[in-house]
Amino acid sequence: MRINGFLRDVQGAARVTEARRELIANASPENLYHDHIRELAQELHPAATRVQVTRVEDVSPTARRLTFEPVDGDVLPPFQAGQYVSLDLRVVRTLTSRPYSISSAPFEARAGERSMFQITVRDGKKGENFVANWLYGLVKPGDRFVAHLPFGEFFYEPLRDAQHVVALAGGSGITPFISMAREIAHGTLDCDLTILYGSVSPDDIICKDELDQLARSCSRLRVVHVISGEVDELPANCQRGLLSADLIMLYSQGMPADGNTSYFVCGPLPMYRYVLGELASLGVPERRIRTEVFGSPRDPRQNDDYSGPASMETYKLTVRRGIDEQVILARSTEPIAVALERAAIPNRTRCRSGACGYCRCKLISGEVYVPELGDGRRLADKEHGYLHACSSWPLSDCVVEVPIV
Repeated sequence: MRINGFLRDVQGAARVTEARRELIANASPENLYHDHIRELAQELHPAATRVQVTRVEDVSPTARRLTFEPVDGDVLPPFQAGQYVSLDLRVVRTLTSRPYSISSAPFEARAGERSMFQITVRDGKKGENFVANWLYGLVKPGDRFVAHLPFGEFFYEPLRDAQHVVALAGGSGITPFISMAREIAHGTLDCDLTILYGSVSPDDIICKDELDQLARSCSRLRVVHVISGEVDELPANCQRGLLSADLIMLYSQGMPADGNTSYFVCGPLPMYRYVLGELASLGVPERRIRTEVFGSPRDPRQNDDYSGPASMETYKLTVRRGIDEQVILARSTEPIAVALERAAIPNRTRCRSGACGYCRCKLISGEVYVPELGDGRRLADKEHGYLHACSSWPLSDCVVEVPIV
């Protein structure tokens, strides 16, 4: 570097500044700069996608499939068969969100002008699941939503999973496997899939006709319906019983303990407990078991590891957001995320199962219950007092720090 002297060098800096200002003043008003990496990241992982319901159809006596297409110039990001979408919802005066497995295939989101994705909603029990009741009963074509996708690690990965996959599904837990089945039949997912689908009654099997048709049309797919309820006569390709170790053994590739088969599990929480126990009894390696996020329990008092009060208690929850502080009420039978929603305090939730970490906040004081099954926190978060609001129940008055969103 050439040194001309202190005064000449300082004056030289001024000349550079003046030349820069002249270039800016004479530049084109059009922005010619493109950050290709940022643009690609936004395309693959948009913060939100505006979508509209285009079709509502019954797929069983108690389940309906909703088809969504992007609107206002938005584009659906790519996703894997088995991942889920989180929908922002306004139900009456409540602002909330709910995750739903995507039941359509990834190739259907790349269909140009008809790009779409689907979810399947089962009607909830009255008084227990007001969001499912609302989506099932009141949503109609033309309704608009804000969607966030994709999320989840419940998808086939050839570097990790065996070529042969046994899917163990119960109830509405069939939806991610419908996505996988469509993708396999389309030729864009390279694995062999056997679906063992548990239902209570053969008269209320979600997407039964579609599943059976996919199995008939593709040699890499097999569907077995397993009926747990009392019925006089079983239809074709149905078996009576539960998703037991004997049934799992029958459809595995060799011995389950040998690791030649990967097992994907999705369904209600009681089914998880039962099926994971059956897989353990067969000696299946942990690396061959994949589980979908299974949602927070409706009542934490039913969990074996619950240490809170036997009756519902109401505690004071002090919420700090930056320099603001607000005291709200929180019930011992509902996650902290629900208390925040009831008080209209923004806090992102995506999985509502303790897995994704979007609702992560810090516990300053107080005690909370976090179920062992569904605790998706990192080790460092556990050591430093962080929790996932969607899977933490208050056991005392608490103080929490919530990010500003």
